[in-house]
Amino acid sequence: MIWGATKTKSVESIEVITENELSPFYPKIDEFLNQINQIILDKNQQTKLALCSLLAGGHLLFEDLPGLGKTTLASSLSHLTGLDFQRIQFTNDMLASDVIGINMFNQKEHQFEFKQGPIFTQILLADEINRCSPKTQSALLEAMEEGNVTIDGTRYELPKPFWVIATQNPLFQSGTYALPESQLDRFLMRLSLGYPSRSAEKLLLQQNSRHTLIASLSSVFLQYEILQLQQWVNQVSMSDIVFEYLLDLAEETRKGHHGLSTRGLLALKKAAQAYALIEKRNFVIVDDVQAIFVAVASHRIGLGEIETLHLMKNVAVKG
Repeated sequence: MIWGATKTKSVESIEVITENELSPFYPKIDEFLNQINQIILDKNQQTKLALCSLLAGGHLLFEDLPGLGKTTLASSLSHLTGLDFQRIQFTNDMLASDVIGINMFNQKEHQFEFKQGPIFTQILLADEINRCSPKTQSALLEAMEEGNVTIDGTRYELPKPFWVIATQNPLFQSGTYALPESQLDRFLMRLSLGYPSRSAEKLLLQQNSRHTLIASLSSVFLQYEILQLQQWVNQVSMSDIVFEYLLDLAEETRKGHHGLSTRGLLALKKAAQAYALIEKRNFVIVDDVQAIFVAVASHRIGLGEIETLHLMKNVAVKG
């Protein structure tokens, strides 16, 4: 190669998923959203984004006051997806081994045996994750990034799909620890349910308990269907206009103190592809990016939802 010459790289073409392949799943997506919206009332966009997070293969963080339905939503998602579910109630005295497991000595066999922790599941609800110490929080980092855990030099694969739904209480409450930026970045989205509307809250008072309603849910998807959809999300096409819009958004965030990283930009792309699939399209439009931008970007750039929304509105769509 001549010094100073520019080497031209060919762009590998990505196979685009067809409508014929996706269309059999559209009724299931509708049924999924219909059932979960009967449990979580008046939060249609949040439940759609939760499904988007699952199909994009990304983890989900809920930040809210206690008692606003975060755990109820996580339980509903596990029932409707038909996946194995475990819940960890984080406390300030928890150890990393309480999450991932520990090697225990078997006196009968005279050897160590690995006892799996609750992380060995498909949907893990990390409830009130910011009530434990940062050291214990870090036990989830490898699992969330690579889908495995390492104990005493031995690597153990986690089930697939592996999806963490974490809840955290506001930091002004006592006994909470802020999640480190490295762990926040592992969550594809951060959502907030907020208080329900007056009409929705009245219906909650009139209906049976949420536990009874959740128990009556039946799974909509099979495990292999979730894995198939996660694979197909990567084949949802994007036009050059959408790519340029994503880059413009990233540049706008970088004008401040803490801008969107390259990993965050890739997360935007993946979430937009999953949202387009839920909207029954095999291609992404700018509206998909705008629908997921606040949930994907706000916790990465250290801004609230309103500030992130204003930032997005500063970026014009070109073309």
